[in-house]
Formats: sequence, structure tokens, C-alpha cells
Amino acid sequence: MWDPILYGRYAGERARPFFELVGRIGAEHPARVVDLGCGTGELTVQLARRWPDADLHGVDSSPEMIAKAPAGARFEVLDARDWKPAEPVDVIVSNALLQWLPEHRELITRWMAEDLAPGGWLAFQVPGNFDFPSHVVIRDLCVSATWRDDLGDLVRYAPVGDPVEYLDLLAEHAVDTWETTYVHVLQGEDAVLNWVRATALRPMLGRLTPDRQAEFLADAARLLGEAYPRRAFGTPFPFRRIFVVARKES
Repeated sequence: MWDPILYGRYAGERARPFFELVGRIGAEHPARVVDLGCGTGELTVQLARRWPDADLHGVDSSPEMIAKAPAGARFEVLDARDWKPAEPVDVIVSNALLQWLPEHRELITRWMAEDLAPGGWLAFQVPGNFDFPSHVVIRDLCVSATWRDDLGDLVRYAPVGDPVEYLDLLAEHAVDTWETTYVHVLQGEDAVLNWVRATALRPMLGRLTPDRQAEFLADAARLLGEAYPRRAFGTPFPFRRIFVVARKES
């Protein structure tokens, strides 16, 4: 279950890649725009400022997230894997969703071939930090003697590709792909734990009883605190993101 309040704690940091991504979309007057994995929809409705005449459609699998969506777009509770438009759309945006979908490469190919209008745009970004300490610590903890029976099967090592892989996948189209490593300065105690608790730790916490959750979080807080020591100004948290913007041939 997604927690909109916890996820929104670092809303500013989470929003930066979205605006960097959509800023590279060259569509001028799209009629139909869909945001797959829209979360609470605050970023979806920002697209109305750029494309005020577009029909905006936000899709997310979490009822808790969609329940927080503002006015300004149509929102729907639906798994992105099951999304199929009645007619091809002009822009597909997917912000920090595809790392959760093992079959996302097949989805990308299908969206480009079947669901995007000629000349339309696909833009997505995914985390590229699965070999960073934040994820290595979680993986090591899950496969440790204390936790492997409960959580060992939830470990994910490399759920996304690198920019060159996505370039190869979409090479028949016009493709712009790049990566950026942000250094967020997170505030508060156990800042990195709170960041990953809203995202990467969701499957683990959903598996555990409340008592075991508390034990697991205590172990994670200690290890993440060692990996990301807090400074007087906050906790530096490097975060790599992978961006892809592709335009379908007309």
C-alpha cells in the first residue's frame, strides 16, 4: 500500500526529475496526454499549464494515491499494464513507475507501436541507483540470517536498464536519453530511511507484522545512518535518474 503523506514528505526532490523529463518533450498542441503511474496527480495537473487544451488522463494502481488527486485532469485507478486507450494518444509520460514492472521493456515497445499516435511522444524516467548504498543496504539486510526467510525473495538487483539499452530498444525512433545524479540534501532524523520507506521498502513492510516492521526499520535505520551520515546542514543523498524521451515516426 502506498502512503501519500509519507511519499510527499520529499515532494520537491521527487518532482525535479518530472519537470526535467517533460521539459524535453517537443509536443506543441497535443490533444490527448496520459500520465502512467501518476501517483497523487499533483504533477499531472501541472501539464495543463503547458498544454491547456489537452485532455489529461492520470492512471495509477493505488486507490490511496488517486484519492488524493486534485481537479484538473481525469484520474483512474488502473494498473499501467492494463491501460489501453480507445484511440492513440499524443503524449505518454511515465515518471518513476517502470522500475516496478519487470516486463516494462515489452510495455514500452507496445506503447510506441500501438498506443501512441504517429508523431507522438513517449517520455519516462526511472531510478538508476540500484547499486547505490541505499539499495545495497536493503538487499544485504533482506538476505541476512535474520531476515532472509521473511524477505529474501523480495530482493531486486537490476530492474531497469541503462540509457544505452533504452536507446537500442527505441532506435527506430528519434530518441533522447540521458542520466542525472542529483545530490539531495534531506532534512530530519533518519532521512534516507524515510525516503526509501515510502518507495523501496514498501514490499518488505507489507510482508511483516507490526512488531517485525519495527525491528526491520530499526536495523535499516542503523545501517542507512552509517552509509549516509547526517551533517549539520542535512543528509546528502546522491540519487541517479535515467531519462528517455522518444518521438514516434510520423
